[in-house]
Amino acid sequence: MNDKTDERLIEAGRKLFARDWQFIWASPSIETLPPMAGLEIAFAGRSNVGKSSLINALTGRNALARTSHTPGRTQELIFFEVPGKNDLRLVDMPGYGYAKAPKSQVASWTELIHKFLLGRASLARVYVLIDARHGIKDVDLEVLKTLDRSAVSYQIVLTKADQVKAAELQARIAETEAALAKHPAAFPTVLATSSRSSTGMESLRAAMAKLLEERAA
Repeated sequence: MNDKTDERLIEAGRKLFARDWQFIWASPSIETLPPMAGLEIAFAGRSNVGKSSLINALTGRNALARTSHTPGRTQELIFFEVPGKNDLRLVDMPGYGYAKAPKSQVASWTELIHKFLLGRASLARVYVLIDARHGIKDVDLEVLKTLDRSAVSYQIVLTKADQVKAAELQARIAETEAALAKHPAAFPTVLATSSRSSTGMESLRAAMAKLLEERAA
C-alpha cells in the first residue's frame, strides 16, 4: 500500500465513523439475533479489555457503547449501525474469561460467543482485543481456535497501549505476531490502540473502510 492509498483509506475510514452510529439491537441468545444485513464486524476480548471504550473512540460517541469498571457488564451481543445505511454493523460481544457473575452465567455468555463466531454468515471480520499490558492468555487462544475453525478473518488489536512503555509495546507486538503465525485465519499484523489517546484509531478505521471496499468490489 502506498502513501496515497493510505491517505485515501484513512479519509474513507474517517467518513465511515463520522456517521450517526446508533444502538439497534441486543441479543442474549443465538435465537434472538437480528436479521442479517450487510457486513458485520465484531469486537471480542476478555472482560474489561476495553471493547466498549474502543467502539466509543472509533465512533467519537462517548456513550454509544456502555462501559463499566466491572468486568462482565456486557452480557449480550450488542449491535450498532447507522440509520438508513445497511452496509456495516458493529457488534460488541460479551467479555469472556473473568467476570463478576455466577459461573453458569459466564459459561452461557461464552457459549453465545462461540456459537456466534461459528455460525453468522454476515460476519466479515472479528477484531480480538488483547490488553497490551498482559498479552495473549490461554482464554484468548480458545477464541482464536474457534475463529480458525470458522474461517472468519480476524485481527489482533492491542488495547491500552498508552499504559505500556514504547519498548515494551514493541516487544508485545512482536511476541503477538509470532504467536499468530500458528493461526491460519489471523491477519499477520497487530494493531496497537488506545481509546484514551486515540492512538491507532485512524489505522483501525482505515482497515474497516478497506474491508468494505473489498467486499463491494
